[in-house]
Amino acid sequence: MKEVILSLVTGIVVGFLFTLFRLPIPAPPALAGIAGIVGVYLGMKVFEWVSYFWK
Repeated sequence: MKEVILSLVTGIVVGFLFTLFRLPIPAPPALAGIAGIVGVYLGMKVFEWVSYFWK
């Protein structure tokens, strides 16, 4: 849970600073970005699951 809170705080700080300096946010559009992150995580989990059976 600590990593989740630290990630959220870091994201808020980065978003604040990028907006403060009028820079483009370093993330894809909201829904596409979330879908990409979830996809990467699910891909990792599927690989772990498949590799468990290949041992």
